[in-house]
Order: sequence, then C-alpha cells, then structure tokens
Amino acid sequence: MPHADIAAPRPDAADTTAASDLLRALAAPARVAIVLSLKERAMCVHELVDALHLNQPQVSQHLKVLKNSGVVAGNRRGREVEYTLVDDHIAHIVTDALTHATEGRHE
Repeated sequence: MPHADIAAPRPDAADTTAASDLLRALAAPARVAIVLSLKERAMCVHELVDALHLNQPQVSQHLKVLKNSGVVAGNRRGREVEYTLVDDHIAHIVTDALTHATEGRHE
C-alpha cells in the first residue's frame, strides 16, 4: 500500500486515452453481457447467440469491437473460433460497474 505522503504518478494522455477507449468498447449492454458470459468460460459465437438471445450478426459485430479494443481474443477450434477474455481485469471492471450500478436498488 502506498504511503500517504507519496503521490501516485499521474497517467499521461496516452494512458487516459487508452482507458477511455476501453470504457467506450464496453459501453453497450450486449458487450457487457458478452464479457460476463466469457468470464464464466470460453465460448463460440453460436454459444453466445444462444446464451444472450441475440442474432449472430449482432454478436459478431460486438465481438469485433471487443477484439479490436483488446478485450477478447479468438482462438480457432476446428471450424469455429472460441472467444476468451484477454485478462481478468476486464471481468473485474465489468462486475465492479455492475455492482456500482445496482447498489441501493436491491435494499
């Protein structure tokens, strides 16, 4: 834990832009749902279609955004591509946001 007298270094413009880009990539309910699904296990497009009750083009488009932003990675599994979260930080960001959004609502 940092000492109270030592200030944490301020992020530079590139870092804040990267963080903003990540949050923008997550700023759709379907993409949040995809991240929550992939938090549980790796999935192919058709599994996400079934789990989220979205059509295949919608899921593919959202996965493209998430992949381009470095949130998910696709690995070929035979004829299909299996998607996984790049790291656990993404799952924490989404679950923390969900917790924050629902605080007080269930009391």
